[in-house]
Amino acid sequence: MTLLGLTLLDFPAVETPIALAIAYLIGSIDFGVIVPRLLGIDIYEHGSGNPGASNVMRTIGKKAGAAVMLGDAVKGAAAAFVGSWLVGDVIGFWCGFAAVAGHVFPVWHRFRGGRGVATAIGAVLWLEPWFGLILALGWGTTVVATKTASIASLGAMALYVPGYAVFGWRGWPLVAAAASAGLVIARHAPNIRRLIGGREQTVETA
Repeated sequence: MTLLGLTLLDFPAVETPIALAIAYLIGSIDFGVIVPRLLGIDIYEHGSGNPGASNVMRTIGKKAGAAVMLGDAVKGAAAAFVGSWLVGDVIGFWCGFAAVAGHVFPVWHRFRGGRGVATAIGAVLWLEPWFGLILALGWGTTVVATKTASIASLGAMALYVPGYAVFGWRGWPLVAAAASAGLVIARHAPNIRRLIGGREQTVETA
């Protein structure tokens, strides 16, 4: 069966599931839980209860939030690297999605994860570095301008697939990118409701 120019035989039967499993496990390492825990704080019981960089920043401070964001981005890049190295770029994209899924539903943390934005951007930084840099800078600029991380995150995910397309990607990579962006946006459903109601929390960037 051919779909988007590739057949199932184009995906190695052994290396592909191994790469995806490794990527998911890497994604499940939740720095939004680990960093606060090193400081004696259970992030699930503070702020919004979300183990993400924004909540850590609001609850503990900018340095802790930055550490979480960096760690989450690195694991996205690492997962994409594993897929690209073991199989090829197409599976690199799917490993990026697996890492986002691991971040959202981390096996190491009772499947209670964050939103997955930094992990998704981290995957881009490996797979398409210039686009990843643009996306990261755009996210940061939007946060500074609006002081609202969710607006920046939703904007980044809205550009996720079109940005890859502009850089020449087609077929399965875009499907994987759409899956990543869709999962991140779905995880922002509570934020979207708060934005509509004018009750969304802000972050201090100064």
